[in-house]
Amino acid sequence: MGKIKYEMHVDRSGKMDNEAMLQLKSMFLAPYMQLATALIGKARHAGGNMFRHQLDTMSILIDYGYIDTILLKASLIHDVIEDVPGFDHNLIINVDEDGPEVYKLVLEVTKREGQLKSDYLRGIIQNGSQRAKILKCADRISNMISLGFVTNPDFIERYCDETEYFILPIAIEVDYNMYQELIDLIITRRKYLEDSGYIERKKRKSAEAVLQKKSTAE
Repeated sequence: MGKIKYEMHVDRSGKMDNEAMLQLKSMFLAPYMQLATALIGKARHAGGNMFRHQLDTMSILIDYGYIDTILLKASLIHDVIEDVPGFDHNLIINVDEDGPEVYKLVLEVTKREGQLKSDYLRGIIQNGSQRAKILKCADRISNMISLGFVTNPDFIERYCDETEYFILPIAIEVDYNMYQELIDLIITRRKYLEDSGYIERKKRKSAEAVLQKKSTAE
C-alpha cells in the first residue's frame, strides 16, 4: 500500500475545487451521521451537544483541506464509543466497506474506561497514526473554540495547560497551521483569565497560603 497523502490548502482562502467536491460527493457520509445522532442527548460543558461537535470536527478537517474518506467518516462518530454506554461497535464495522478501518481509527482516539487522560493523550503522541493525530487536532480545535463559552476559570486553565502540553506536540508534527490556530486559541483563553482577574486572584491566594504556612511553622 502506498503512503497516504495528506494534502493541505496552506492558503485556506480559496473555494473547494471540483475534484475535492466530487470526492466528498462519493463518500456516503449520511450513514455515519445517522450513527452520530446517538450523541444528540449528550450535553457539552460549553452548551450544545456532542452530535454537533462531531459535525464541527468534520468541518474543521475540511476547512484545513483534508478530503480523506476514512478520516472524515471517523470524525463524524469519533465520540460514540466513549460517550454512548453499550454502543455496539458492529454498527460501525458494518456500515460499509470502510467500516472496519473507520472503527480502527475511532478506537485510536477513544479514551478507555478508567484510563488517565494524560496516559491517553501520551499514547496518541507516541503511537498514534497520522490520521489519529490529525483527527485529535481538529477535535481539540473544536473544543478550544467552545471553551470560549465556558465560565469556569479552573476548567479553562486546566484545559489550556493540557492543550499546550499534549496537543501542541501532536499538531506541530502533523499540521503547522493547526498548531498556529491552537496557539492563538490558548492565548485568547488565557487572556480571558487575566482580564477576569482570575490569574491575579490565584497569585494572591497562593501568596497568602505561603504566608499562612510560614506563620504556622513559626
